[in-house]
Amino acid sequence: MSLDKGDIAPLFTGVTDGGGAVSLEELRGRKIVLYFYPKDSTPGCTTEACAFREALPDFSKIDAEIIGVSRDSVKRHDNFKAKYGLPFRLISDEDGAVCEAYGVWVEKMNYGRKYMGIERSTFLIDEQGKIASIWRKVRVNKHVEKVLEEARAL
Repeated sequence: MSLDKGDIAPLFTGVTDGGGAVSLEELRGRKIVLYFYPKDSTPGCTTEACAFREALPDFSKIDAEIIGVSRDSVKRHDNFKAKYGLPFRLISDEDGAVCEAYGVWVEKMNYGRKYMGIERSTFLIDEQGKIASIWRKVRVNKHVEKVLEEARAL
């Protein structure tokens, strides 16, 4: 599935760290930064999560909620959050439904080996539930600053 700027963001309900749940529907009226990442506690994913953690006060000032999504288990998310002091929710998308809905479960290649995995991506969703911006194949360096700049402009 391919999503574009201006599309209605696919609805979902996801299991979160701590055994909670979150649905996109319940967040309507707020800006949402929905970021997809490959795996808890890996170098790039940790750097990205910590950058969002550090910028959370700035996102909070503009009523934007940050939510991370990976296919890791709730237990792994709990450990990841505790280890790095992450103050936002992480969705455990073990069945891949949210990743599929957002088109981030893709074929990847590493050292000549093909496999399926999450393409590091971020979706900025406006208060009406429309996709305001999309970043695919994200490079972690300075990414959070770009997302914050776009969110402020909404």
